[in-house]
Amino acid sequence: MDDHQVPGMIYVRMLNLNLIIILYMAGIITAALLGYAQEGSALQFLQQIRSVPVVPWKLPVTVLLLFLCLLLFLGIQTESSLLVCFKIGMELAISLLISSLLNFSYTGFLFLIIADIMRRFPKTKGKFTAVGIVCVMYLLTDYNLFADRFHITSINSYLTFYRSDVRSIMLVVKNILDTLNMLLFIVYTILLMRIQMSEKERILQLNEKLNSANEELQRANRQMEEYSRESIRNAETQERNRLAREIHDTLGHTLTGIITGLDACVTLIDMAPEAVKEQLKVIADVARNGMTDVRRSVRALRPDALEKMELGQALEKMMEETKRASNIEIEYCCTAPLTHFNKDEEEIIYRIVQESITNAIRHGKASKILIAISMEYNLVNIWIKDNGIGCTKIEKGFGLHHMEERLSMLHGSLYCFVDNGFVLEAGIPIRWGEEIG
Repeated sequence: MDDHQVPGMIYVRMLNLNLIIILYMAGIITAALLGYAQEGSALQFLQQIRSVPVVPWKLPVTVLLLFLCLLLFLGIQTESSLLVCFKIGMELAISLLISSLLNFSYTGFLFLIIADIMRRFPKTKGKFTAVGIVCVMYLLTDYNLFADRFHITSINSYLTFYRSDVRSIMLVVKNILDTLNMLLFIVYTILLMRIQMSEKERILQLNEKLNSANEELQRANRQMEEYSRESIRNAETQERNRLAREIHDTLGHTLTGIITGLDACVTLIDMAPEAVKEQLKVIADVARNGMTDVRRSVRALRPDALEKMELGQALEKMMEETKRASNIEIEYCCTAPLTHFNKDEEEIIYRIVQESITNAIRHGKASKILIAISMEYNLVNIWIKDNGIGCTKIEKGFGLHHMEERLSMLHGSLYCFVDNGFVLEAGIPIRWGEEIG
């Protein structure tokens, strides 16, 4: 059995026990009143007691109905402070009525209210205040405090009807039931406090584990970030070394041969003009071969996507990857045939779109990007707009300067402006445009 279910079972036992005690006390009073009436000594009894008793048959019925009402309110569960106050107030009022009907001979059912407050409202701010009020009422409903002021008849007055041996048994039974109710309440309170303490310890342990896991996660994230930065630095270093080797092996060798040949020409130009001509032809061949090597090195720097697929597919793949990685909305419309371009034309179109998306996300903090590629005769137009923060003054950084330089090599144009975001327009003359048009 789950430990959390034990207090609930004890609470049910307390309910049943209190019902038995209340009916037991009502039965003692009712039987005594009926006995006096049958013996014809009712008038003498009324002269001895301080108040007029309840009609015998009404007492157990009324007490039972009031106890059922008390159970109804005890079963209500709410987190509203106003409803909690109303609920506890009604429970106390019903308890006071039951106690008065029983001549304040039993008030142990107030423990039910305390147990209910502790069980159902563990997070209510006024829990301890409510428990304190019920405890004060428990103390104030003692018979000795009310007897003289309100002329309450003692339970002993009713017990005098019975024989002394029967009376002794009734009192023993009452004391046993009172003690049992008190013990159940004490056990219930101890178990409930134990469970609440266990819950607090479990929550503290979970918080410690969570904090430890967060620290481990942060440590792992820092290691991953450091590893990523190190990988980037290594990749940059490797790329710089590769470019340095390319420049050294290609341009260095070619330029060295050209310089050496030109020095020889300077020496021979006056003595052997024909030899100078031959030497210049050799130098020209060296320069051509060097240019071929440079072009081969530049081709090696092309985007990997353009090496594996056509330009249209590469653009769509780049946009799809960007949307998945950054959750950016990209609307793309292309009405131009993205085929038959030269490699340098494909690369500049790809780089313009790529750099514009990067700038919109990094600098513009955009959440939506519109991209349109169209063709008018032999001119490819690229229009890109984002909904980012824009800027008051456009300062062209390395990316925009690089675009302009590459476009100028193809006799293209670049225009940027701010309009509820950043807008870029680029035009590229295509060499096969007249044939397609």
